[in-house]
Amino acid sequence: MKLTPPTFGVWLIALLLGGAGIAARLGYVPVLAAHAFWLVVSGFVLLVAATVFARL
Repeated sequence: MKLTPPTFGVWLIALLLGGAGIAARLGYVPVLAAHAFWLVVSGFVLLVAATVFARL
């Protein structure tokens, strides 16, 4: 299995998802507080998928 780096766009989306999840957990974005865990998980899953699959 050959791993490839994620594109900048995918990396930026994953960073925004993770950052939104952390900010929600810390109370900065109370609207997203119920989904904080899943925001961080989706960011990590997106990064793993972009690393495993080429051209993502």
